[in-house]
Amino acid sequence: MTAPILRRLSDLRALTTKWHGNGETIGVVPTMGALHQGHLSLAEAAKAGTDRVIVTVFVNPKQFNNPDDLANYPRTENEDAQKLAPYGVDAIYVPDPEEIYPQGFATTVSVAGLTDVMEGEFRPGHFDGVATVVAKLFLQTQADRAYFGEKDYQQLMIVRRMARDLDIPIEVIGCPTVREPSGLAMSSRNLLLSPEGLNIAANKHRIMQGVVQSLKAGAAFETVAARAESDLLAAGFTQVEYIQLRCADTLDPLTHATRPARLFAAAWADGVRLIDNIPV
Repeated sequence: MTAPILRRLSDLRALTTKWHGNGETIGVVPTMGALHQGHLSLAEAAKAGTDRVIVTVFVNPKQFNNPDDLANYPRTENEDAQKLAPYGVDAIYVPDPEEIYPQGFATTVSVAGLTDVMEGEFRPGHFDGVATVVAKLFLQTQADRAYFGEKDYQQLMIVRRMARDLDIPIEVIGCPTVREPSGLAMSSRNLLLSPEGLNIAANKHRIMQGVVQSLKAGAAFETVAARAESDLLAAGFTQVEYIQLRCADTLDPLTHATRPARLFAAAWADGVRLIDNIPV
């Protein structure tokens, strides 16, 4: 049985007010749709951790700095609802744009520091859009817990900081990246890859794992990063935007893996921009 699809905040609030009145906890899984097994794993985690689960589906125009990227982003609402049916989700919130950004909307949520590097450097304004829409979704759903994938690790840290700084009473929970058998991180953007592009993209995880093994053996990151970039280009990637080693807790750059860290990479294959990260 598919969950009801709600488009108006007033309908959503009627449900959440009733649930909280009954003493039930609410979990939210914010998405932009085109759901895959990674999203579904978040819904499963939310169902296990809360009494009621809301999955939000909103392709947020404020986090796209490329109009073509926004226009091409896959939209699969009916299929998404069918995929969620076995997970016992209680509501799917697919807000009309004016429910998120009504006429005259003039507020932007910006998180300093964490947004200046990696994705923030290559996608200016992206994280302002993320922080703004996530703050609105947290407040609109009145959720007690929110579930995000570690595939977007920088985003996860920014959302946690935003909620903490604004005193939004919600626990932000990170869940492990779900991967294809090839190792490719599941992403809605994978739908845009041709079969050849999928084969190229699958090399990224293998190459990143090789970097991690070298770092664990004591290699300097600068040395192995240059080799990894060459390996990615040789594997068929057309552009490597960054390969970076950063502290897992602060995102400070590291030259050696001397404390808990994450290896991050962004590269283009088959005309699609793909990001990934793995723990070191």
